[in-house]
Amino acid sequence: MLKLEGVFVPHVTPFRDDDEVDLEALRDLVRFFLESGLHGLVPLGSNGEFPNLSFEERLSVLRVVVDEVNGRVPVVAGVGAPATVEVIRFARAALDIGVDGFLVAPPYYFTPSDREVFDYYSRVASRVDAPILLYSVPKFVGYHLSLDVVERLALEHSNIVGIKDSGGLVSRFAELVRRVGRRLSILAGTGDMVLPALVLGAHGAVVAVANVAPRLCVQLYEAFKRGDMERAKELQVRINYLNEVVVRRYNQLSAIKAAMNLLGLRVGRPRHPYAPLGEREVSEISKVLREIGLTH
Repeated sequence: MLKLEGVFVPHVTPFRDDDEVDLEALRDLVRFFLESGLHGLVPLGSNGEFPNLSFEERLSVLRVVVDEVNGRVPVVAGVGAPATVEVIRFARAALDIGVDGFLVAPPYYFTPSDREVFDYYSRVASRVDAPILLYSVPKFVGYHLSLDVVERLALEHSNIVGIKDSGGLVSRFAELVRRVGRRLSILAGTGDMVLPALVLGAHGAVVAVANVAPRLCVQLYEAFKRGDMERAKELQVRINYLNEVVVRRYNQLSAIKAAMNLLGLRVGRPRHPYAPLGEREVSEISKVLREIGLTH
């Protein structure tokens, strides 16, 4: 079964000026992430703009990522749709491409009950023969996954192997560790929670800031694993500063891409209707990159 430990990047999808997916730039980006020492890639998550891509575009992204990774690290494909049938259809097509598992976003647009959320994940797990990572992301869907639902899913489906929790609450990580820490890999979903979650017993992180500072995120994880808490705390402080600006302060799709472009990573802009940041915002991000040591 897929082992989910370490730092995974929920990476962006590059676009050209004409708003088309830039597959050549994506291939270069995958190489950069592999060279950075990340433990896995998560294409088509929130930062990958999956709701803004067509079915075929999403498959084309996965073909490039799987081909370039070539088995060196796990590829956990993001999959989500308001209708369960569409999640299953896409996941089955993605399995044919060779992904290693799925990050399954919860139902969105119409807010479901806990019973409906359980039935959704249960049906996906029953009909997709692959490891599944649950995804609690209140920022984008408006609700947390119920801890009771998570616990029941962990008990009833052996291919549900982990959860990415992007709620940013220390109390939730403590409860996740207590309730399902022996059954599921628990992964921090926000950059400011990496070290706090690890201290509580989490297994790693899937964080947006790893697009911009993958080596810093890996170094934080490695410092924690070898017991160097002073180094881990210093890195977490730097990552928090970056996270505050590129994830929390502005539209994170625009801010993360602005930071990556400043670092020489060719990722373009978010897909329309989402707009690039203005000159003032980009200048602020440039200042942060200098202050945390990513540029001179």
